[in-house]
Formats: sequence, C-alpha cells, structure tokens
Amino acid sequence: MKRIATLLTVAGAMAVAVLRPLPANAADPAKVVETYADIAHAMYEDSLFAAENLQAAIAWMVAKPTQANMIRARAAWIAARQPYQQTEGYRFGNPAVDDWEGKVNAWPLDEGLIDYVDASYGTESADNPFFTANVIANPNLKIGGKSIDAAKITPALISEKLQEVDGIEANVAAGYHAIEFLLWGQDLNGTGPGAGNRPVTDYDVKNCTNGNCDRRAQYLTAATELLISDLKDAVAMWSKGGEARNAVTADPAKGVGAIVTGLGSLSYGELAGERTKLGLMLHDPEEEHDCFADNTHNSHYFDQVGMISIYTGRYARIDGSVVSGPSLADLVQAKDSALAGKIQKAMETTLARMQVMKDLADRRVMAYDQMIGEGNVAGNKIVQDVVDGLVTQAKAIESAMAPLGLSGVNFEGSDSLDNPSAVFK
Repeated sequence: MKRIATLLTVAGAMAVAVLRPLPANAADPAKVVETYADIAHAMYEDSLFAAENLQAAIAWMVAKPTQANMIRARAAWIAARQPYQQTEGYRFGNPAVDDWEGKVNAWPLDEGLIDYVDASYGTESADNPFFTANVIANPNLKIGGKSIDAAKITPALISEKLQEVDGIEANVAAGYHAIEFLLWGQDLNGTGPGAGNRPVTDYDVKNCTNGNCDRRAQYLTAATELLISDLKDAVAMWSKGGEARNAVTADPAKGVGAIVTGLGSLSYGELAGERTKLGLMLHDPEEEHDCFADNTHNSHYFDQVGMISIYTGRYARIDGSVVSGPSLADLVQAKDSALAGKIQKAMETTLARMQVMKDLADRRVMAYDQMIGEGNVAGNKIVQDVVDGLVTQAKAIESAMAPLGLSGVNFEGSDSLDNPSAVFK
C-alpha cells in the first residue's frame, strides 16, 4: 500500500505552481497543439497509473475484507480521480474524447441497476425499467422483454450488455462512479454530514452482509479492469499516430479552436452550469458529481487545475516531472497582452474560490452537498462564487476568439445559466 500513499501525496501537490508568467514571445500554433497533445497523453498516462493503484487496492480488499483495506481502496479511488479530472478540458473540442468519455465518467447513475438500494430510493421508474434491476443479486435478468445472462460478471458483460442498457443514459454500469458506488454505497445523509457508508462485510463471503458478496466482489473487480482497459484506449488516442492527436495536429488552426472550445465549454455549460449551478438551484445532493464519496469538491477543483495546465501549457505529473511547451496562453499574449492578463486573472480567481470550497470540505467543516443545501447561506455563497468565477473565466476565454482569428467556435450551454426558469418545469 506504500505506492498508493505516495500517489496521494504527489497528486495533492499537483495544484502547486501550475500558473506561471506568460512568456512575451509568440508561439507557433503547430507547436501549441503539439504541447496540447503531449499534455493530454501525460494526463491520461497518470490516470492509468492511478487506476492501476486503485485496482491493486481493490484486489487487496476483496482478498482480505477488513475496514483498513476498505479505507485504503477508497483513498486509492479518490487519488485516481485527481489526474483524471484534469483531463476534462479535452472534452467538447475533441470528438474522439467525447465519444469515449461516457465509458468512464458518465453520471448521474441509477445505482439500483447495479446493487441493492435503500427503500427510500423507490422500486420503479417510469423512464427506466432497469431502475432496480440489481444485477449483483440477479444472475438472470428479464425486464421489459429483454433477457440478459449475468451469471458471470465480466468486463464484457458490463460494457456490452449493461452500460446504458435500453439506451437509457442513467443506466451507468461502468466507470469511476459505478466503482465509487460499490466502494461507498448510497449517501443517505441528504444535505447533512456524512458520505456513503457501505460496510466492508458486503465483500466478506464468510460474514456476508446484504447478500451476494461474491458477486459484488466480481462486479467491482470487473468494473475496475474495464476502467483500466478504457484508460489504455485514451492513452493510445493521444500517442504518436493516435486518433485524437492526429485530429488536432493535422490542422493547427482547428487544433487551437479545439483547445478554446474545450476550456470554454467545461468552464461554462458543464462545470459552472450542469455540475454546479443546477445542484445549487435545486439544493439537491443527487446533482453532485461524486455523490457517494462526498468528493465533489475535489472533482471540481482538479477540473480547474487541469484547465490551467492546458491553457498555460504546463502540467505537473504525479511522478514530479513536468510536461511543458508553447501554449494557448502564449498565443493570446502575442495577440493581446491585456487580454492574456485578464484570462490569467480569471483563472487564478476561480482557482482561489475553488480552494475555499476544497479547504472547508477537506477539513470536514462542510462537505459540498452541505454547501448546496437549502438555507445554508454561507455554503450557497461559496458555491455561487465558484459559479461566478467559472462564468467570468469562460467569457474571458471567449474574448480570445477574435484576436486568435477563430470563428464557428461555440461553448456548451446550460439551462441553469441560460434559461433558469426551464429548470423548474
């Protein structure tokens, strides 16, 4: 377990010194997109390494289901999220990444598809016949005219038969959040303190709680194996000759557009809107990204750390090395130094606001789901400050389009920001 502890320490230091003064010299767009691709490759390699640590911790817990080993497995999952979240700035502008991303980070999920749930979850959904299918308890599923042989839970079963079964996005059977649920269980605390509290005896075949401990271990093991396989695909995608790398380097001008699109869309519609403002408006803990583990503050924070790394062309790897080169920041600096300063200030401000949120949650003063709770004036303001920072950041990045000569670049939107009244319909 020493390797996992090292990963936690290094990953926690990733956010240090990710910003640097913008160089005065102009950058070549071809070199900028090469740096962009190199950083993507490094981020996904780090995500793979962290997932392999997670796999080792889960194997140890399954073999020896003790509370200490459960804690180590959970810590390894939290550590694995840190490098992965930093990759999210590569979504939206890169079709290959968007097509792939749902395999590993789809949310929210109807967890009743996978395992037992509390009675408060309900027994059926008009939109999802697999709402409480409970694959772990049912080796043979026959629902809505569909028959699935789940006698042996394998990566192929999860990816080919269960993931988004019936074309329903909420049927998330794979990825980080399925693993999160299997490690923590449901968070039944609402906007009160506490995360999920699955007992380790759910994996102890000799002293089994909640039944099917062997199949639960089988599912967790298979889901982790599948995550590693999918992350290997992402590493290959950004390797020399890979699909995503080729797409951005073949036409540097379009590649620069992909960088701007990814940063603007994650800042605005996805992170400020769907992942943050929506949950704040509804005061709903089900709308938090890492809802079982109460790790949403870290997911949001490392999204921002990743965007800064992409923008500045400087990424600190979990082994302590740095990948750096010509960047989008260089291009903006060459065209409009005042705007470059505005973008950098916006990113620094957002990171500082994220830090307030992260520090409170890390010190267990106030978890993210408590911050968005109804009537929590102080917590609501902390989260709203993050939303405002992200929106300002997105608008600053958008301002770079004209100086960079970009056209036809659109950012993802969100009803929570663009049409708030629609959220409550």
